Amino acid sequence: MPFINIQTIEGLLDKESKAEIFKRITDLFVEIEGKGNPAFQEHVWIRIDEYPPEQWQLGSLRPTKEMIEFMTSAK
Repeated sequence: MPFINIQTIEGLLDKESKAEIFKRITDLFVEIEGKGNPAFQEHVWIRIDEYPPEQWQLGSLRPTKEMIEFMTSAK
């Protein structure tokens, strides 16, 4: 029984994006671990954890709420 935990910056993913992530990852695990058996989807756990921008850092870059708003407006 796989448990997939995705961590992301709060505000990057909208409801539709999350639904697509859930579907595609589930399909991937059904194909690979479940050997194509559709019933295996009942055993795939996926959780998306969202954290405020101030809790992230990449090198010297610390994202701000304004950066996140800019990135999501470009979709």
